[in-house]
Amino acid sequence: MHLRQYQESDCTILTELFYHTVHTVNAKDYSKEQVDAWADGNPDLTQWNESLLSHYTIVAEINGIIAGFGDIDNSGYLDRLYVHPDYQHQGIATALCNELESSVNADRIITHASITARSFFEHRGYKVLKEQQVLRRNILLTNYVMELELKMTPLL
Repeated sequence: MHLRQYQESDCTILTELFYHTVHTVNAKDYSKEQVDAWADGNPDLTQWNESLLSHYTIVAEINGIIAGFGDIDNSGYLDRLYVHPDYQHQGIATALCNELESSVNADRIITHASITARSFFEHRGYKVLKEQQVLRRNILLTNYVMELELKMTPLL
């Protein structure tokens, strides 16, 4: 596996990966109506690209194929973390998270984890701050605001 920074030419592939992951992996925890509202298959590529460029965005490749991606902003908000359905349970999300978490100068990381991702984040030490209902295209989706407190090493 090779981790690298996002490039604008990745945008279409990442939006397709996002769509397929939501409709395959997350479909076990959300209804068809909910996954359709979450990922409708018509992404605004300009908006996605601007968001990915404004964050620290990492892409995971296996044999030249994009297998996953994640991004975090300067404040420590971990925005997206998606692994292609064919590459689940191979350590890709862990590698992406390790890189993203170590990239920020913050005392905590916050994410809004799906039902599907909650246990992954809990295993990493994240704590649920609250369950919430998010409205997407007039459909409610459950997710969890989760926090990881980072251990700051004192300067000697």
